[in-house]
Formats: sequence, structure tokens, C-alpha cells
Amino acid sequence: MKLNTLVRPLVLVAATAGAAAFAQTAAPAAPAAPAAPATQKAVIDRALLSVFKALPARFEDPKNPITPEKVELGRMLYFENRLSKNHDVSCNSCHDLNKYGVDNKPFSPGHKKQLGGRNSPTVYNAGGHILQFWDGRAPNLEEQAKGPILNPVEMAMPNEARVIETLKSIPGYVTAFQKAFPGEADAVTYNNLGLAIGAFERQLVTPSRFDKYLGGEETALNDAEKMGLKKFLEQGCQTCHNGAAIGGSLQKLGLVLPYQSKDQGRFDLTKNEADRMIFRVPTLRNVTKTAPYFHDGSVKDLQTAVKLMAQHQFGKQISDEDTKHIVTFLGALTGDLPKSYIAKPKLPASGPTTPKPDPT
Repeated sequence: MKLNTLVRPLVLVAATAGAAAFAQTAAPAAPAAPAAPATQKAVIDRALLSVFKALPARFEDPKNPITPEKVELGRMLYFENRLSKNHDVSCNSCHDLNKYGVDNKPFSPGHKKQLGGRNSPTVYNAGGHILQFWDGRAPNLEEQAKGPILNPVEMAMPNEARVIETLKSIPGYVTAFQKAFPGEADAVTYNNLGLAIGAFERQLVTPSRFDKYLGGEETALNDAEKMGLKKFLEQGCQTCHNGAAIGGSLQKLGLVLPYQSKDQGRFDLTKNEADRMIFRVPTLRNVTKTAPYFHDGSVKDLQTAVKLMAQHQFGKQISDEDTKHIVTFLGALTGDLPKSYIAKPKLPASGPTTPKPDPT
């Protein structure tokens, strides 16, 4: 559903710092006024940066050790359309790895072009989130990966049995599962599917210049970006946007200024009053690339998103200047895409018994 006024929880965001204009002389005979500095220097108290963490090379989970074989299988499954009922939707359809893990649409089309009720968040750096999905209903990436396949609006497979039937009908997948999960009598299972995709996604990380700055490299950020970071900290954005993912916890949307909304967040899942309007905080990593914003995809630009979050979370009216400063800092959170890692692999050929596409 389209919620024009609802703000996606906790995407604290901002814009570019403008340069000051040079003063002009009042008359030819008068001495010229000194030029204002193009960018004011900001002094950052590094003690305040302890709320952040540099991105790791990968987000490890001892319950799902990452192996090359598991990652290779997970990469194939991530791009596999045959995991959808009509063979026309894959994980990459809504979380396009070449578009920073999103499709840049308010709501993603799934089976029969049906639209979901919430914006598709980026999969990059999602391993740094405490829980997965906007309402936190999945505890980790592995469980999250299994959800959309069976969702009737998304990939629409009728049940796990159909998924396993499809995979076992493709000889290349049977071999790949056996390599990824050696020693298992029946390696092609729905749980192993989740483990493989999760292993692949745990290495979808995009370090940026901000990580170098956190590591002590002062010149990694320019003066305008440091000023934006200063404003970010002064406004209190780090209250929700912290850690390695600069987001990923659960917080209330409308902490100070309440929302009128049909979507009640985690409450709709648990029916616990304490969970009303609780949503997962989105990552600010690559946020300049992942519009539209908020869980309803209702906001197209970062400056508007910043102002709305300041109002609803802090009860503040943030100035245009400070907003631009913060957005300039957020640009420094954009990392490079791991092109070789995300290249679409060659998928195994269907077998004679592989189910056909079903558009119904």
C-alpha cells in the first residue's frame, strides 16, 4: 500500500554542503572584502566515533561457516529464476546487486506483477543487522533468504517440497549441493538452500572512505564531509544509526511526533503493544544510491528524508544548511561494488523433469 506520509524507520540522512559566496566590494574605491572560506573546517571528537565500527571483510556466523563451495552455490541460487513459480523472479530481481542491492522502486513487483507492501531494502551489509526484514521477523540472513521464495506475492512457490523437487530435477544443483554440504546423505534441503544464500550474502560488503577515516586516516574525508559528520553527530543521528552497518537495530518510528499509519510495524507480527510502530533501522551504507527511502518508499530524496526523521524522531526542525551538510557526509558512506563477486554465474541446465513455468 502507498503510505504518503509514513516515514521509513530510522533512515537518518542528509545533503551537500554549499560553498560560501565571495564578498563583493561596495564601490571601486573601497578595499575588497576578504573571501569567505569555501568550506569551514570541522573538528571531530574521535571519542564520539566509538559508536561506529569499520566494516569487516565479511559478516561471520559460526552457525554457518563460509566456504568457497557454499558461496558458489549461494551465488547461483541468488540469481535463480526457477526458484519462483513462473521462473521470472529471483533474489536479484528486487535486490539488484548492480544497483547497490535495490531496484529503486517504492514497491517491488513479484509473481503476476503483484506489489509488496514495503520497500525492498538493500542486501549489502545486511549481515550487520540485528534482525532481518522491516519487522525483524527473521533472526538472520539464512532465515530471511527462505521467506520470499514461498511468499505468494513475491516468488510464489507453493511449498518447500516444490522447491526441492525443482532443485533435485537439475543435475548441476544436486552436484553443487553435495560439494557445499559434504557428508550429508541428502544435501538438497530447504535449510541448506538458506545456508548457501546466507553464506554468499555475508560477503556482500562495501567498505568506503569512512572506514578509512574510522581507522585513523584523517584525509579520507574532506572538510565538507567532516562538517557533515559533525552535524550528523550533533543532531543525534548516531542514536539509531550506529555499528558497522550504521543501522540495523529495532527502533520506534515516530518517537516524538507520532504517525497515523495502517502499517504498525513489528506489532502486526507480534500483536504486542510494546512493538507498535517498531521497525528495523535501515543501513545508511550506500544510502545515496538506494532511493526511494523509508519502508513505504514514499520519499525520493535524502534532504526530505533527513528533515522528516528530525521531526518525527527528535521533534526538531533541522535547517536546510545542516541538512545539506549531513547529506554530504552520507555520500562518503558509498562504497565500491565488488564486481567480480557479484557477476552473474552460469546457471545449470534444467533436467527432463524440471517443473515448467506456472503463471497462475
